[in-house]
Amino acid sequence: MRERRTESSTGPHLKWAAILQLVQGVLMEGIPFLGLIVLLAVDADASVMERGFSFIVPFFDEHLYLMMAMSGVFAALRIVGAIGLLRNRMWGFALTLLNCVITLTLMMFMLPAGIADGLLAGSALVLLLMARYGTSPIETRSR
Repeated sequence: MRERRTESSTGPHLKWAAILQLVQGVLMEGIPFLGLIVLLAVDADASVMERGFSFIVPFFDEHLYLMMAMSGVFAALRIVGAIGLLRNRMWGFALTLLNCVITLTLMMFMLPAGIADGLLAGSALVLLLMARYGTSPIETRSR
């Protein structure tokens, strides 16, 4: 017989996962996107920005403005997923789960900034899995 999880047992895990995703979406990905808007407004040269940031993949260094634009897409997806989690919606769970897995996959290309991404996304992923599966055993013994 499958155990029924109550909102009180999963609620804190989902709430904290949502908070981690909001922090990551707003601070780590939203601010660079807003910075892009400011840099484009003042017509700043992209080569000036390259000296201040360094990624393990040279392509990212050479296309920093495109990276900042992509950051806005990821920020929006994280924020929408976190709102879905806070409203206890399965689509929010699925979107946040996908965001975490994709971030953990791509973080190695974003070093050194990917370390913080990995910590936040990895923590949120563990919380999501704890909320979904709780104390359910991997195998059930039948006699």
